[in-house]
Amino acid sequence: MDDPSLSKEDARTLAFLRGLVLVLTATMIIGIGVLVVLFATRFPGVKSRPAVSAQRIVLPDTLELPAGATVTAFTQGDGWWAVVTNGDEILIFDAASGALRQRVAVEH
Repeated sequence: MDDPSLSKEDARTLAFLRGLVLVLTATMIIGIGVLVVLFATRFPGVKSRPAVSAQRIVLPDTLELPAGATVTAFTQGDGWWAVVTNGDEILIFDAASGALRQRVAVEH
């Protein structure tokens, strides 16, 4: 900073800018540190999370579908199965007996 070509005003401005850069650098370092701490505390590893009880999907051995119907989608609820057929129909079956509970026509 002992450059004789700089005036006192330029030297003060340069010192002020140097201080601003120093403050900005410190702010960024602290901000990244805060983000790292937040990620470490808010998103802990999978091993430290409580175990999620996965429900087992029980598929039926057979279901009686209407003649010519083929399955395009299947879902399972609590005590029922739903089958979407290629004929734009949803068939709801009882999970215990396999009996057809309800037929729902899908309208376009």
